[in-house]
Amino acid sequence: MNIPFMAMRKIVAMFSIAMVLISLGSLAVKGLQFGLDFTGGTLIEVQYSQAPALDDVRQLLADGDYSDVTVQNFGSPTDVVVRMGNAFTPTLGDEVLSVLRADGSVSVELMRSEYVGGQVGEELREQGGLGMLLALAIVMIYVAVRFQFKFSVASVVALAHDVIITLGIFSLFEFEFDLTVLAALLAVIGYSLNDTIVVCDRIRENFRIMRDTTPYDLINESINQTLDRTIITSMTTLFVLVVLFFFGGESIHNFSLALLIGILIGTYSSIFVAANLLLAQKVTREDLVPTPKEELEDEMP
Repeated sequence: MNIPFMAMRKIVAMFSIAMVLISLGSLAVKGLQFGLDFTGGTLIEVQYSQAPALDDVRQLLADGDYSDVTVQNFGSPTDVVVRMGNAFTPTLGDEVLSVLRADGSVSVELMRSEYVGGQVGEELREQGGLGMLLALAIVMIYVAVRFQFKFSVASVVALAHDVIITLGIFSLFEFEFDLTVLAALLAVIGYSLNDTIVVCDRIRENFRIMRDTTPYDLINESINQTLDRTIITSMTTLFVLVVLFFFGGESIHNFSLALLIGILIGTYSSIFVAANLLLAQKVTREDLVPTPKEELEDEMP
């Protein structure tokens, strides 16, 4: 079965452009809903005599009218860290402790209560952004050396496409953006690049073998040849992420969500976007396979 992927290239191109424009518009107007890792807030660490259920801790805090709260284990199952956007006061730690002691099922002690400034978060945003730009630059250099400059442009644009749309979805639906999401974005770059490189490598090999085939048909054939591998890799990864999303707990919820979105978009871009860009740049066999000197000598009068 040979699916005519490239026959859909114009529709796909319009869809991708629309998605990127919507994402950029949302990022410009609404921005990202940064978590406490970036904005700063109050950090409270408590220790339980027995490991608590984090969902029960969150419910107690919600009943106590504490909003914008993140609850995670820290170090051991009995140590819990609570991050909240409430303004810090010297008595806030004791107030939260009294709320957590409300059910009286287990004893809990306050270990520390302090304010976490937003300056660290600002540095993290800058360093995270620079990290993504550096990753894209390294990818561009690697692909240009490993394959050819046109492949480099196609790969980097496809990766930027994945990152922008993932960020746009987080902005549009106001999902919280924290350090785990930033880590997921960097993982998406690596995953999407791996998929794209597999397709590019098959295209390069087919240019050497299928000498009488047009670039349009050759690229389409290459995508079909790698389609089984792409689908199997994506599906096995998505199965794990779906489990993490529903059963992994609050601490990695946003991480798994970002990876779910990024891998779906990355799989789509490795099939459509990168290959579409190669056709738009009019890639040919001569770009990858230089004409041998013998052939040039034979053509001379």
